[in-house]
Amino acid sequence: MRSQIAALCRDSYSTLTSGKLVEHVREALCKHHSRQLATAAIDTPKSKFELKLSNKVPLSPHRRLFSTSQFLQQDTSATSQGQTNNLKEDSESVALFNGLDEQFPCLMRNPSKGPEPEYHQVVSGYKKFTYDRPFHFKYNDGVIPSLTVAYETWGELNEDKSNAILLTAGLSASSHAKSHSENSQPGWWEKFIGPGCAVDTNKYFVICTNTLGGCYGSTGPSSINPETGEPYGTTFPLLSVKDMVNAQFLLLDHLGVEKVYATIGSSLGGMCSLTSAVEYPERVGRMLSISSCALSHPTSIAMRYLQRKSIMTDPMWQNGHYYGKSYPRNGMKMARELATMTYRSGPEWSQRFSRKRIDENEKLALCPTFLIESYLDYQGEMFCTMYDPNSLLYISKAMDLFDIGEDHEDITSACAKITCPIMVLGVTTDILFPIWQQKQLADVCRAAGNGKVTFYSLDSVYGHDTFLLNLNDIGSAVKGFLDTEQAHSGRVRPRKDQ
Repeated sequence: MRSQIAALCRDSYSTLTSGKLVEHVREALCKHHSRQLATAAIDTPKSKFELKLSNKVPLSPHRRLFSTSQFLQQDTSATSQGQTNNLKEDSESVALFNGLDEQFPCLMRNPSKGPEPEYHQVVSGYKKFTYDRPFHFKYNDGVIPSLTVAYETWGELNEDKSNAILLTAGLSASSHAKSHSENSQPGWWEKFIGPGCAVDTNKYFVICTNTLGGCYGSTGPSSINPETGEPYGTTFPLLSVKDMVNAQFLLLDHLGVEKVYATIGSSLGGMCSLTSAVEYPERVGRMLSISSCALSHPTSIAMRYLQRKSIMTDPMWQNGHYYGKSYPRNGMKMARELATMTYRSGPEWSQRFSRKRIDENEKLALCPTFLIESYLDYQGEMFCTMYDPNSLLYISKAMDLFDIGEDHEDITSACAKITCPIMVLGVTTDILFPIWQQKQLADVCRAAGNGKVTFYSLDSVYGHDTFLLNLNDIGSAVKGFLDTEQAHSGRVRPRKDQ
């Protein structure tokens, strides 16, 4: 290769300018796809050049990341000063191309500090209830041989079992809402639960489950199918919010709780809380929905679809049968980064990150430049191996399919079945569940005849994650709703079907 280049240079120099000579040699190198160190000593009547290419740069038709100043190095020992100046002018007249380094050492950095939810991979500290009979699903005639529900409790159940509160988490949280002797890690609602807190364990017996389809103790895609001895994977039946609630009430039956004092839920949990009050109206004393809805709207569906697509297009996903073989880490990481964009708000990020750079002195590249990029990267990396990708697929799909009016004439007729007092909380900066959805739910419940509906619109910079972070506003509203004496029924006029 070296001799061919040298011959090419000698033969061509008389008819080519130095700039064209460079281009000619460059094309020759690219044509051969050479990855070797090429050094050609070129003797010409006018000058002597040494042609060098780094072996670190792969040469191909689409890789030309070297400039003429790098390509030509003059050997001044064989030329006069005038010839040198002419050569410099000639080479400088050629348009230079100084490209990026093709190495991308995008390190995980999280230089910005701010409030974050407490999420941990929960592998112990919970109780299990097993339902040893076939469990039937809402869609596609799905059925599994048995069902396990993981749950944790705080406080004491009173003698008549009337002080139980059913608490339901968001999409990826576990049953670990509060630390206790079996698991000292902070829970996802750590500061909201406890003696004298918003959910006062001196008064109430709090039950929190890992939702059906999850991966923290309850039956889900990662569970072993007793019929095959293998993980369900994507053979697991399609899931609905109603299925999750039915599983919770099987647990309540097991605990001997005929009627809960209240059901509380946020995000996905709010869907569950609403479904509980609609499907089991005689078993729910109060219903509290935080940052949730009566049915999913197209924008939130689109956001969750992109998360699922990120996972399902990762080759390591293997159609959902990756257990013990591989793990779709890249897809899961991207899914979490997309989700994080929906959990927080623009106002918070303007305050917290603005357009600040990771390192003002660092050379610009395609790697993250701004703090917000680094934050998203960190969130994705931190979460991507904490949660089962298939669980995210199944539960997010259930959220997309959620429509409280699906099994009824419409959402108003569904909400007409609720007989208890209702509180609906929303946040003005929430982009995943916009505030108009909470107002819609409250208005529908009022229109359905419920005279005990309270609606609060909260102004917080934390967006959808406000329910996890804003203790003062969310906590005060929750405590007031639970502790204020109200009529047993919120209904002030007969149902439409009476």
